[in-house]
Amino acid sequence: MALEPHFERTIRSEIEFSGVGLHSGASVSMRLVPAPAGSGIVFRRTDLDNFEIAAVGRNVAKVSYATSLMRQSVLISTTEHLLSALIGFGVDNVIVEVDNLEVPILDGSALPYVEAFHSVGLKQQRRKREYLRILKEVEVRDGSKFIGVYPGSGYGIEYTIDFPQPIGYERFTGDLATGDYVNLIAPARTFGFKEDEAMLRDMGLIRGVSDESAIILSRNGVENGPLRFRDEFVRHKVLDLIGDLALAGRRIQGRVVAERAGHAMHTALVQRLMRDRSAWELAHGYDEVAEVESEALPIGLRHAAV
Repeated sequence: MALEPHFERTIRSEIEFSGVGLHSGASVSMRLVPAPAGSGIVFRRTDLDNFEIAAVGRNVAKVSYATSLMRQSVLISTTEHLLSALIGFGVDNVIVEVDNLEVPILDGSALPYVEAFHSVGLKQQRRKREYLRILKEVEVRDGSKFIGVYPGSGYGIEYTIDFPQPIGYERFTGDLATGDYVNLIAPARTFGFKEDEAMLRDMGLIRGVSDESAIILSRNGVENGPLRFRDEFVRHKVLDLIGDLALAGRRIQGRVVAERAGHAMHTALVQRLMRDRSAWELAHGYDEVAEVESEALPIGLRHAAV
């Protein structure tokens, strides 16, 4: 039976993942558990007496090479890929149980998550889904970096990046309301430059990175190809953006434009948006072109070299 597009959803059954944290390198087991309507996305540290941290803007902690949440000095790190998958697939309520401080990196994308959601299916709940309808522009600027959100009818995203070669300039435009997330965004993997490895490791980062969890770049090109998309790099930035904006607590109805942004600017936009109550209202739905349906999703890497 098809799910109604404007009612909340949770997963039909528990899902388990295991792996290592991208930055900590620590082994971690994670379990996603169905949650009641209206509860949102809540992380639970099972190694710390089931301490809970809601995935909302007020709990954003340090943000640099990943987005972390913290409450009462308890940390959950690298949350963006999982949050992106939940928003992109249309999961409103779930408990995320983890036994360490960092979410596992898996293959560096959101694809393992959406494949798991598709496998177990989603359960429609009785509560109507609330959207954050943007009423006026809210912008954040930092030199040549920029991000803004504007009124719009769907969840439009325009993202531009300009990295050193071999990436260069890339631009992506799309609308999350069309249901394209699974095939066009979820498979895009995180990436990094080989020449930055020593510096990042000295900072205590990327201790869990491998050729299986990230695209590795050198001046000569991609070391562990092939790419899943010709513009996989900007698509991964869109993936991160969707995950970071999930911290607004609800799916956005509007249009987001980002230029050379990153986690810090994504979450700064969330903070500014939450402070300006005149910039948005809660709405029960909008005209989506084609809501994602968990019953019939084309899963897989058929998008290669798009």
